[in-house]
Amino acid sequence: MCGGNSSSLTPGFFILNGVPGLEAAHTWIALPFCFMYIIAVLGNCGLIYLISHEEALHRPMYYFLALLSFTDVTLCTTTVPNMLCIFWFNLKEIDFNACLAQMFFVHTLTGMESGVLMLMALDRYVAICYPLRYSTILTNAVIAKAGLTTFLRGVLLILPFTFLTKRLPYCRGNFIPHTYCDHMSVAKVSCGNFKVNAIYGLLAALLIGGFDMFCISVSYTLILRAVVSLSSADARQKAFGTCTSHICAIVITYVPAFFTFFAHRFGGHSIPHHAHIIVANIYLLLPPTMNPIVYGIKTKQIREIMIRFLLGDRLSLVKTNKS
Repeated sequence: MCGGNSSSLTPGFFILNGVPGLEAAHTWIALPFCFMYIIAVLGNCGLIYLISHEEALHRPMYYFLALLSFTDVTLCTTTVPNMLCIFWFNLKEIDFNACLAQMFFVHTLTGMESGVLMLMALDRYVAICYPLRYSTILTNAVIAKAGLTTFLRGVLLILPFTFLTKRLPYCRGNFIPHTYCDHMSVAKVSCGNFKVNAIYGLLAALLIGGFDMFCISVSYTLILRAVVSLSSADARQKAFGTCTSHICAIVITYVPAFFTFFAHRFGGHSIPHHAHIIVANIYLLLPPTMNPIVYGIKTKQIREIMIRFLLGDRLSLVKTNKS
């Protein structure tokens, strides 16, 4: 199973145990996760298709939404198929390097998701506080550079995770009590000192999540001040209404994220391990599942285009029969 030198032992593979303590219910636990994954893939791919094909949606706000949808569907695809294989087919083995790759993509994409939500908050700030300069400030070039910078930030900050984890000795076994390769879950399997991993993980979380939350908070403080200063109640309602979808996305993303992060580091034995694992999976699946639904319901233009797209042929047929 292991190979290495005197300073370290590297397993050939890890065994992902799924949800410890609930092995008998794995088949049933997989059903809602599978259902959520199908909704996530269809919903996000549908949003990307609509935004790319509808000229009315060729605006900065929707470009950022398309980037969020791409990030979400990629994120859940890195974990859910493997998770379902564990639950339904008892295929628990994952190659050591494949585990490190999955860990890298999971954390990079979650960082990317956080960054895109921050960019969307800045987009709403510019749209509400500088409406006349909106199209000149957020040009296609600026959007592309912002998206690329957010991606590179995640890659550069998460890449050390793989090296820090790979250097650890794994002489106590290769069983990971999780459904996917999370950084701290893998590090805790080691028989070495993973304090550096924990410290760097906290630093990376502050540099990504902490920074993004700070920018989002500042943006919405300025937005709130601008909205309150509007003289018309209708104008205030309309301005703040453009932010409701984004606020819902923030809550859906950050609440389970904070729970997972703090439970790993400070939860100790106070939180049942199976509860932590389930929430960690919800953390990866809930935003990709709910974001297309939230934006489809709350955003008027997307809602109208979706209705026209879904019912277009029927409406055309009705008009033809009437004529």
